[in-house]
Amino acid sequence: MIIDYKNIEEQRIEKFRGGEGTLCTRNFIDGENKIMMSHLEPHASSGYHSHEGTSEIVYIISGHGHFLYDGQEEPFQAGDVHCCPMGHSHAMFNDGDEDLVYFAIVPTHPQ
Repeated sequence: MIIDYKNIEEQRIEKFRGGEGTLCTRNFIDGENKIMMSHLEPHASSGYHSHEGTSEIVYIISGHGHFLYDGQEEPFQAGDVHCCPMGHSHAMFNDGDEDLVYFAIVPTHPQ
């Protein structure tokens, strides 16, 4: 199956999960997976949140910033991959003056 993000409406979300600024995202959701092509605007962030019943893998396409992962700061740049396993917590911060572009997969895990 090919996911054509050009044909998925972009959502603009202010203060995603209690973060700052704007997240723009195109999401494919099939009930077991959420597959996202997204960008955080300059100096925006996602709010700190836990993954209960899910995990998240984030591939950074362009930009730089840092994750707050289980309370520890982890810097990243384009080409890096961040993994937040089930039961862990994180937030993402765009530290740059340009959009932070990333691809993320959030699978649901059986309980």
